[in-house]
Amino acid sequence: MAQNLDIDLLRSFVAVAETGALSRAAERVSRSQAALSMQMKRMEDLLAQPLLRRTGRGVVLTVQGERLLVHARRILASHDDAVAELSGQSLNGTLRFGCPDDYAQAFLPGLLRGFARHHPEAAIEVVCAATPRLAERLQRGGLDLALVSAPLAAGRDILRREDLVWVSLRGVPATRLDPLPLALGDPDTLDHRAARAALDAAGRAYRIAYASSSLSGLLAVARSAQAVAVLTRAAVPRDLHILTRGSGLPALPSIGVTIHMDEPHAAPLTRAFAAHVRSVLPTL
Repeated sequence: MAQNLDIDLLRSFVAVAETGALSRAAERVSRSQAALSMQMKRMEDLLAQPLLRRTGRGVVLTVQGERLLVHARRILASHDDAVAELSGQSLNGTLRFGCPDDYAQAFLPGLLRGFARHHPEAAIEVVCAATPRLAERLQRGGLDLALVSAPLAAGRDILRREDLVWVSLRGVPATRLDPLPLALGDPDTLDHRAARAALDAAGRAYRIAYASSSLSGLLAVARSAQAVAVLTRAAVPRDLHILTRGSGLPALPSIGVTIHMDEPHAAPLTRAFAAHVRSVLPTL
């Protein structure tokens, strides 16, 4: 006999999967940790499959849990879209949303289109800046939420994994220059620190030819053939070339994409947009 999983169970499961901790997930779905734990046990009993594995640092998904997460996100996105459309419920007000340039270029159109369809009276003010600058504005109360970069090992609510890559103008042997000229983000950003750490570990000489949080500036320098840039893979335009290991450059790490917000004090519009991002971003 087929088993039915209700929306509350799926929503709680996604919260646990994305936060990696029952305590943080319980806060997100406004339940006690004990009640949330019982929900997870009920899901595992219904599916007759282990979905979560407890570790000293929280919980991680089993193979079956990873498979369910894909379906759960899709079901929740469809469910929430249907409720918003058929109930006629629409939020209004202004949301101040922070987003790095590269994520804005790659993900923002897809995120905004779906949300605007169900909340046409909501206004979203987008602020583009590097993750450290967005974190500062959040702390000062200048933003309601932000999409930011985080180390994969940070144990945060990672929504998406992005590769950092070396980028140059196609056919330009910039990697042969010694020292290697680099175009990087601000010194306290993950791409800047990762590039320097990788080159230092490889013993490769380099110089910072350009450092800025502006994506358009980094792209302009790469297109001028004056330096090799470091970008997230999703932000690389078609006219630029991703350098492979054969170029002689060391491998770069992957980073996580997550949301930062003041969850306990967030307004309904902020919570709704955060839930939308959590549902849609992994599918873009």
